[in-house]
Amino acid sequence: MPIWYIPTAMPAIPEPEKSIEEVVREVGRYPIEAYNFVQRGLGFTVQKTHGEKPKDQSHITGRQLSEGLREFAQALWGHMAGSVLTRWNLNCTEDFGRIVFAMVDNGFMQKTDDDTIDDFREVFDFRDTFFHGYRIEPRLSCDSADARAAT
Repeated sequence: MPIWYIPTAMPAIPEPEKSIEEVVREVGRYPIEAYNFVQRGLGFTVQKTHGEKPKDQSHITGRQLSEGLREFAQALWGHMAGSVLTRWNLNCTEDFGRIVFAMVDNGFMQKTDDDTIDDFREVFDFRDTFFHGYRIEPRLSCDSADARAAT
């Protein structure tokens, strides 16, 4: 089973050669806010999965990370989560995987030999999760007293 983890106390891991800003520019598809969201969401998911004090290597699957990012987004932005994510070009769970692999490829995250981008494929549907059944109803009032007070 593919596993993702956030390194906490591992032997000398080399520092990334590029800054996260350089990675963002090279990939060119997502803004830095999307990368920051995925990094923060990884920590959220590891803590939720493994508790307050994770082990040296806190493993999570691509599915767990995708579901954790969904929960994290909804906790941060509620019904606006879908709007925020799509603003950052995050339109499907594969987008989470593309960011994860860009970060892995550049030394910001680690993976096991079994991990692939396919672990993020169709974990959940963004439209169903973030937009289906959600509608903003405007609060309209045509009361003449309200109209007079506004002038």
